[in-house]
Amino acid sequence: MTRPIQFGIDRLLADPALRAPLAGRRVALLAHPASVTADLTHSLDALAALPDLRLTAAFGPQHGLRGDKQDNMVESPDFRDPQLAIPVFSLYGEVRRPTAAMMDSFDVLLVDLQDLGCRIYTFITTLRYVLEAAAQHGKAVWVLDRPNPAGRPVEGLTLRAGWESFVGAGAMPMRHGLTMGELGRWFIAELKLDVDYRVIEMQGWQPDAAPGYGWPLGERTWINPSPNAPNLWMARAYAGTVMLEGTTLSEGRGTTRPLEIFGAPDIDAGAVLAEMRAFAPHWLAGCQLREIWFEPTFHKHAGQLCNGLQIHVEDARYDHAAFRPWRLQALAFKAIRRLHPDYPLWRDFAYEYEHERLAIDLINGSPLLRAWVDDPAATPAQLDAPTQSDESSWAAARREFLLY
Repeated sequence: MTRPIQFGIDRLLADPALRAPLAGRRVALLAHPASVTADLTHSLDALAALPDLRLTAAFGPQHGLRGDKQDNMVESPDFRDPQLAIPVFSLYGEVRRPTAAMMDSFDVLLVDLQDLGCRIYTFITTLRYVLEAAAQHGKAVWVLDRPNPAGRPVEGLTLRAGWESFVGAGAMPMRHGLTMGELGRWFIAELKLDVDYRVIEMQGWQPDAAPGYGWPLGERTWINPSPNAPNLWMARAYAGTVMLEGTTLSEGRGTTRPLEIFGAPDIDAGAVLAEMRAFAPHWLAGCQLREIWFEPTFHKHAGQLCNGLQIHVEDARYDHAAFRPWRLQALAFKAIRRLHPDYPLWRDFAYEYEHERLAIDLINGSPLLRAWVDDPAATPAQLDAPTQSDESSWAAARREFLLY
């Protein structure tokens, strides 16, 4: 019988010996709404209740400590917690990197963020920024580790040099297969940081075990780490569906299944699916696609009836090793382009404070994916070859940073 999983926060709370190095030091917490203990107490409240821990500040990433901000580029202000009487600093407001004054509020920063396992998810960029600031200011960083709900598989092109951004923290593929604690180890090595770093590891995490394949399904409650991350199925699809943010297609914001569906008022989803199956059927493995109709209540195509597809990865047809969401979504773009060569697919707008480069390129860490979609002569193999090379290189490079 397998023992119950323990996340980093639960181990820190349960074991005074783990907390001993924090004695006499000022402690801050970087957290969001999914930062909860096994009994669903928020980590900030649980830590504040410890008599042997001196909590002096808290930090919130994109969408805020409370997770109340619905969309991208909606900033959170600093505020003072009324119960704990400590400052709560926003790392997605006036600044994205912690200031010297913020860094002066603590000696040790505890990072307790539930990630989705995708390069574009900005919590990992925030982790990079706090590690760089900690190295500069002589502060310690402890990551209270949590599962990567997408598990260990690796997929996608590696971010190219010069394409770093708030949605591109470093040269990794779209689906990196690491936990936050492991990512911290990689950032420190990659950026050659001299920082006092520690991971409070999970116990009992089994990233290859069914049915969760990364998430302890049935054992721990899923809480949205951001407003449009409502369930495990979204987390599985996200490494592909996040690319929809750089397109004119709806990614389902304004519906109850965001980032599991896509569509638009002016596409024939049945024809798109047929073209996908004809062009690269092997990229559709591991999931079930279903034609749907939906009407977003806000965001793209709000109030308009959209025809689209839903990616189903929640039943026995899901094959964790075979499912490749990044290729699947790339294939959907390619099918639309083949059916409608002049379709205005790429959305030209300011994305995560970038005004010069197309959002789809920022998301992918280079123009390579867009160029492949837009080239009428491009074959599946012409995207597969460089992608497989990147995936193999990353799988080898990450090996020394794995903790589980």
